[in-house]
Amino acid sequence: MTGFPTVSVVGRLPSSARSLVDSAPILLRVDPSHPDLFGIDSSTPARPGRARGTTRVRAVEADARLKQWAVDLGPLVRFGTSSWYFPGWEGLVFRDRHSESVLSKFGLAAYAQHPLLRTVSLDRSFYRPLSTAEYAALADQVPDDFRFVVKAGASVTDAALRDPSSGAPARPNPLFLDPVLTLETVLRPAVEGLGRKLGVLLFQLSPLPAEWLSTSQPGRLLQALDCLFTELPRPDHGLLAIELRDAGLLVPELAALLKLHGVRYCLGLHDRMPPLEAQLPMLRATWPGPLVCRWNLPRGLRYRQAKARFEPFDALAAPDPVTRQALARLIAVTAAAGQPVFTTINNKAEGSAPLSVFALAEAVSTLLPSLPPGVARTGPLP
Repeated sequence: MTGFPTVSVVGRLPSSARSLVDSAPILLRVDPSHPDLFGIDSSTPARPGRARGTTRVRAVEADARLKQWAVDLGPLVRFGTSSWYFPGWEGLVFRDRHSESVLSKFGLAAYAQHPLLRTVSLDRSFYRPLSTAEYAALADQVPDDFRFVVKAGASVTDAALRDPSSGAPARPNPLFLDPVLTLETVLRPAVEGLGRKLGVLLFQLSPLPAEWLSTSQPGRLLQALDCLFTELPRPDHGLLAIELRDAGLLVPELAALLKLHGVRYCLGLHDRMPPLEAQLPMLRATWPGPLVCRWNLPRGLRYRQAKARFEPFDALAAPDPVTRQALARLIAVTAAAGQPVFTTINNKAEGSAPLSVFALAEAVSTLLPSLPPGVARTGPLP
């Protein structure tokens, strides 16, 4: 196996970034002798033994309707949630009630038994890098046809270094969108650990500081993204996708850049972004290709407000049938065109991510038989 090579990157980092390297040497300790920086072979990921204790959490038995909707959706459509550690999902995903800590450690195997939960957004990787062994341990708990949506770490997707107590920007991040750091701490571990079970590697760009959005430097972000996606190797399995938190970046130039590099635009349904319909031009401009969507938060609410309002996430406390129907139409058209779909939903979207998945699955299964011939040529919601 060729595997990922290792290289010395400290010397190529700007001097302002070397203190960060010194404070986190485990992220960048590599070998300068490897001849090929971007060689990738993900065919044989590491595989530790099955995690002990996974049988402590039992899966709920899905009823006949849910099973039928899963059949109706077919293999191209994958639904999932943002993580899986919520005690309020008792009776929806898990047979019994468990603490968050127990579900976080042992709930994934039960989660992945549900016929409608065929992917999951692995959000923890945004907050700290995961190792190859950690990814492999997660992959070992799910079926062969399960796929992960992996969030790239904030160390490369946030242009600011933030105050840990308040989350406020403290100073510029000199490693923002750095290709080598991304390879070493994001892509390599995910590919080697998950192998074929890597579905999407997602770059969610945190809200950008004003200097990155300045009209006096309109090409700065595009240049940084072009450099990242030019230098970053493509894994044998899995998509690359980008999600935004600044509506002003929904421009044709970004769509053209993503299409050039084969990177998918992630439809982000979030308070900071415009409604689904306003993001459709990005999808049309990058068609054809898989659909990646994250339904995170209704407009008018922040995460803390939604958490306080919706916890314990066991009911559709704020159903949004308008967004659901528009998203169902988009998913159905994409799948009918023969393109894969990855849709993950947060508890804060409507109050309970599993119930949102079930309602969306019903809507899509109803629409699929009614789509006219030739939909594959028309693109998403013409």
